[in-house]
Amino acid sequence: MLPDLPWFVYAMLLAPLGLLLVAATYKSLQVRAAREWPSAAGKVVVSKAEVRKVKVIDSEREEGHRFEERNFADIVYEYSVAGRKLRNNRVSIGEDLGNFQVAETIAKYPAGAAVTVYYNPRHPDQAVLERDLPKGMWGCLGIGTAIVLAIVFGSAIGLHQIAEFVSSRIPQQGNAAASVAFGAFGTAVALFALVLHRQASLAMKWPVVSGTIQLSDIEQYRAAPKDGRSRGQVMYQRRVSYSYKYNNLTYTNMHATLASSVASTSSWLVRKSTTDYKNGASVKVWVNPDNPSQATLEPRAGFVWVIWLAAVAIWGVAYYAAVHG
Repeated sequence: MLPDLPWFVYAMLLAPLGLLLVAATYKSLQVRAAREWPSAAGKVVVSKAEVRKVKVIDSEREEGHRFEERNFADIVYEYSVAGRKLRNNRVSIGEDLGNFQVAETIAKYPAGAAVTVYYNPRHPDQAVLERDLPKGMWGCLGIGTAIVLAIVFGSAIGLHQIAEFVSSRIPQQGNAAASVAFGAFGTAVALFALVLHRQASLAMKWPVVSGTIQLSDIEQYRAAPKDGRSRGQVMYQRRVSYSYKYNNLTYTNMHATLASSVASTSSWLVRKSTTDYKNGASVKVWVNPDNPSQATLEPRAGFVWVIWLAAVAIWGVAYYAAVHG
């Protein structure tokens, strides 16, 4: 039996999944239309890695977004339609969000390679080299949907039953709902600590290359307003941009540590708890060999113990709620 929660709570939990399915359906319709596009012979004239500034949705910020530098495979090809020579740089019908298969795409489409170009007959300047969605996409989405539904409704039912079970085994003055809620939250924090620890263990084994700091500074921005306030709090965050070369391709990254997204309302705390790199300085870069766009300057996660302490503290609150209410 589901707990008696307002419908909009379930809607908020399932909204990201719904948006993902809508986007996948839209892309499938685009693929179906592209299958009717005619083809033309083309030639790759540019094949290199490129850094682009990407606008990313960020609900934690007042503007609702932030900008990131990401690595892309810049594949420019030429083709002719009705005697008109055209250029395009779109490889796939799918959206390229950056930092993914950069080296593989460049290797697949080297400069000078002959390619087949599929173009929109109504707008010949719109073209792609690949008009199929990734294989198994709908299968993965189906499995992902089942997992999300199981987590959302399974957790709701499970926590409700656990609360009933706990209420029969704690003192009468205890608060079973609060105890279970804090216990679940503490467990989530502990799992996050485990993930970071695992990431750090893997990153320590990544190959190390030389890199150069492009920019190191403290970014100031306003958080999204809460509690009816007109303006959000002023936040501070360390931003580090560095370049490095791996397998003869140059990449740029903005994540110096495994927890680069940590922000604070205190600029002093951010300066003291993060490394202030000098612009132009040479640094060691740990690079993920499976995806060279992913890298770090500090593979160790020494801050994980703070997260573990937070998990223990939250579990302590759960125990207090169970015993004293």
